[in-house]
Amino acid sequence: MKRTTPILFASGLALLLGADAAAQQHKTDPAPAPWQIDTLLNPIPTNRAMFTDKVKEQVKKADLRDGEVDGKIELEDPTVSGILVQALLVKAPRIMIHIENMNIPHQTKIQYHRALANMLRRLNARGSGPDDAAYIKKSVDNFEELMLAREQDRLADYVKANDNIYTLDNSELFDDHPELKSIVFASVGKAKPEMMIQRLPQFARESYADPVIAAAAQVMPGTILTYASSTSSLSAAVRRNQDPFVKVIVAIADQAKNPQKVLPFVAEIYEGKTTIAAVDGIANDPKAYFQALVNLRMQGQSVANKAIEEEINFRGLQFVRVVNELHDSPAPVRFKSLMDFNAEDLYFMMIGSQDEIYTSSFTWMFDRMMEKMKPTSGDAFLAKVQKSHFRTFLRMAAGYNKLSPFLASMEENAKNELMKEFVANLEQGPMDDLEDAVDVADAFGSINDPKLIAFLKEEIRTNYEKKVNEKGVIVYALLYTIFNSAENAEQLNANVSDLLPPITYVPYASLKDEQGDVVQQVFFYGDKDGMGAYRGYLNLFRNAKWKIEQNQYWAAISSTGANPVRIFVNVPLPEEAEENDVFAQTKLQQYLDDNNIHPSVVIHRGHSYYLPTTLEHLQTSVKIVILGSCGGYHNLSKVLNSSPDAHIISSKQIGAYAVNVPIISALNDVLLAGKDVNWISMWQNLSKYFAGRGAGINDLFSDYVPPNKNLGAIFIKAYRKQAMLMGKE
Repeated sequence: MKRTTPILFASGLALLLGADAAAQQHKTDPAPAPWQIDTLLNPIPTNRAMFTDKVKEQVKKADLRDGEVDGKIELEDPTVSGILVQALLVKAPRIMIHIENMNIPHQTKIQYHRALANMLRRLNARGSGPDDAAYIKKSVDNFEELMLAREQDRLADYVKANDNIYTLDNSELFDDHPELKSIVFASVGKAKPEMMIQRLPQFARESYADPVIAAAAQVMPGTILTYASSTSSLSAAVRRNQDPFVKVIVAIADQAKNPQKVLPFVAEIYEGKTTIAAVDGIANDPKAYFQALVNLRMQGQSVANKAIEEEINFRGLQFVRVVNELHDSPAPVRFKSLMDFNAEDLYFMMIGSQDEIYTSSFTWMFDRMMEKMKPTSGDAFLAKVQKSHFRTFLRMAAGYNKLSPFLASMEENAKNELMKEFVANLEQGPMDDLEDAVDVADAFGSINDPKLIAFLKEEIRTNYEKKVNEKGVIVYALLYTIFNSAENAEQLNANVSDLLPPITYVPYASLKDEQGDVVQQVFFYGDKDGMGAYRGYLNLFRNAKWKIEQNQYWAAISSTGANPVRIFVNVPLPEEAEENDVFAQTKLQQYLDDNNIHPSVVIHRGHSYYLPTTLEHLQTSVKIVILGSCGGYHNLSKVLNSSPDAHIISSKQIGAYAVNVPIISALNDVLLAGKDVNWISMWQNLSKYFAGRGAGINDLFSDYVPPNKNLGAIFIKAYRKQAMLMGKE
């Protein structure tokens, strides 16, 4: 969407697009070096023009990021716009001019122009978020630095001092120096094995692939297993590797009956503590296999921790889904399958099912865990489970009003130490690793104990004053701001106004597209619940205020009043059919894309395990997102990656039809009236409505979190903006 205040381009783009270079030469004293002169010293000869034209094409493509070739990139975020303009529309054209001005051979200039065009093509494939903007700037800077280092006979020193992702991505500039490429690939492979192993197809046949594979095996054994099991050149690259740990993974691929189930035990197999056959022996017993995974996790750090956690989460979720589905059954029936699990097993089940667990499921499992762990105290219990995701557990316990009984199982000193640790060390890890901080922010929104609230505020202030690093400064400053105004939405709105658009309301004007329509996209899924909900949803619009048009894949609903609202809803075709719900969503998305229709409201109507499919369709135009369950960091992060300004309505458990319909209807009433969406007044009205609907429905509504109280989402958005302003993302 266009900003009203333009960001003007500088002279570099004007020169590139054909301005009279000779007339714009400038003189300085003393005379600058050729690569410091930003105007062409001589016209570009015809035999090089085809290569410079490729550069110009990519610059014009960059200019199209906002839909127009006008020498400006006008995006929602002015800081991002400024970074992109300077990197792509100013500096990149100047680099082309610098190449032309240098006294180097014709073929070398062609090589540099070709590499510059390739870099711009790669950068144009990236998005326009803060992270993308930071990468694009650093990559363009690195390109010129590499080029000059090569021309000044200091390439080796520069590469060794800058063996990072930017040098790697610009390594086309030293394709003729394989020894330097080897250094960069090996170094980045060790520093960022997760990223580099995904690029293995680009260099699988090269010798420097070997250390990358060995490094990746220690953190991503699952990817190495996938490659080893493939029939491509990737399999050959893995199988030729002489690293002993890689060889164990290859053995699992070749010998295990179910390699994916055996993989979490790769470290134990490598150390000779168990065998492939032994793990195969328990893999088909759900209970025994899950308990073996939990025991493995409680032993401490393992190179297969990610694989272990993925399996624990997946297997544990299967048990939780059973009790969720039996929510109308008596407790002895509903929870029969969990009776034989110990406290540690239940802990990991709750953690792994955080995005799907029902309130009633969590509270029963929590009570059962507390009973099973006696006489162990809460702090000793957390130590036993290696404090695995303990912040997530405490956040969930706070959200379901179970934090107090858990803390009551500890001595006062132990409780204080645990809560100190809960908010400590949030500055650790990469700048973009925010999971623990978001758990803290979310938990605070659910804590009602005044003494504990005061304690946490003081600990946040103390951690801020340490100023360990820049990440810590941002994290603790924002948490302190949020904690001290969380109960006053207007005050919180004012305190973060320098970083965020309003958090208490969404301006009606920001929801309208270029035609003046407010467009919604609603996602349904083809299970029994989804089909029934779809019919009920359409019934909401069978009145004079709306018009419904349908085809086999979607329904288009449009308002008949003065303020146009258009709603596109995919038909929840049976999920087992060849043309299923996802097929219908794809057809609808293609229609929207072809007609330049961009929704500003997205609604997910389906179980949580369908949520990733909905999130794939989010766009930067989306300003309001209504989800069933979206309390966890990973889902919040995914939403905000695609829709940075989104206001998120989420629930602590699965979305309830009886709650979703009134919320959606209230939103539509506001849109039909052409008014700003004010979350405070809307939630006040909804609270009055649900208070009169009975305790059961009101309890379900109380699990829904309005955007102005979604402290995790507010924290993520404010943190990203602050980090970008500080140049750290």
